[in-house]
Amino acid sequence: MGAIGVLGAVVGSVAALFVLLIIGTALLKSSSRSDTTTPVAIPTYEPSESSSDEPTPSWTPTRSQSEEPTRQEPTQQESDEPETPPTQQQQPRVTVNTSLKNNTMYRAGSLPRLTCPAGNANIFSHSQLKALILKTGKCMDRAWGPILQRQGIDFSPPSYAIAAKRGRGACGDYPSAGSMVPYYCPRNNTIYASTSAMARGNGNARGYGQIISWHGGIISMMAHEYGHHVQNITGIMNSWWSSTLDSSSQSGKLALSRRLELQATCFGGMWMRSVASSYPVNTSMRTRLFWFYGQVGDYPGWPRDHGKPVNNNLWFRQGWEKNKAYQCNTWLAPASTTS
Repeated sequence: MGAIGVLGAVVGSVAALFVLLIIGTALLKSSSRSDTTTPVAIPTYEPSESSSDEPTPSWTPTRSQSEEPTRQEPTQQESDEPETPPTQQQQPRVTVNTSLKNNTMYRAGSLPRLTCPAGNANIFSHSQLKALILKTGKCMDRAWGPILQRQGIDFSPPSYAIAAKRGRGACGDYPSAGSMVPYYCPRNNTIYASTSAMARGNGNARGYGQIISWHGGIISMMAHEYGHHVQNITGIMNSWWSSTLDSSSQSGKLALSRRLELQATCFGGMWMRSVASSYPVNTSMRTRLFWFYGQVGDYPGWPRDHGKPVNNNLWFRQGWEKNKAYQCNTWLAPASTTS
């Protein structure tokens, strides 16, 4: 699945739809086996404190530490006395909700503030950009893994395939013809990316590096792709694909795609905020990052599968400013914020 399309890179949107179809097929098979702009409204909701297992959030538009889990190793008692089975407190089995609107992951809370210095990597150097992608990917593991595991969600990190120019992955070529976007493939939980395409563009598609030369722009896009991995391991992606198959109209399918993509953007905003102090993302760079997300998205005349630039800006800022998993629930957001 592709990341966000860019201004001037609208040709990549067609390729993105092709990737979505391939990814959907992979999901179907796997499931059978088991700032310069201010958004008009930033969506937010608070989960209710009812006794029900399911949060029942309601949306209201607004303007605008976790610890590492510890594992206790079992201890063996050495005694001449006959062993008697210890009284064990059975932990209640966690039933993970994999739905779009009430997914268990929405209870995960905030991402911890992590130390993840980026250094001075040059995005036009394949070796430097690849090293930065892999390094920050491990920081994403450290951020997402613990908060998901505490909710009973099985966590495993994604793999990466980073090419200097192009390659072929489990869900298709990367980059796709006329596109520069990376993509996440749920078939093998791998993020595929071309460093030259992201930095310099591909064909008529401008690269992210041609919009913002600072490496934080590309890394935030990789955080978006990581957001797709979060969606996959929490069941959101399977639920999205099932809803897509059930949708009887192309407009309905595209609306679902936009909510999926904008949620991944919100997750990316959460992660960038979690490392802002150490990365670092100072006030000036934050302004540039917000501006960047106001430049990427769907444009008139091309498939509306990722969301308007104004809404990409809105949801990236939502993740940055709110930094709560449930604040990225695009499936309950008004259609105006996911158009």
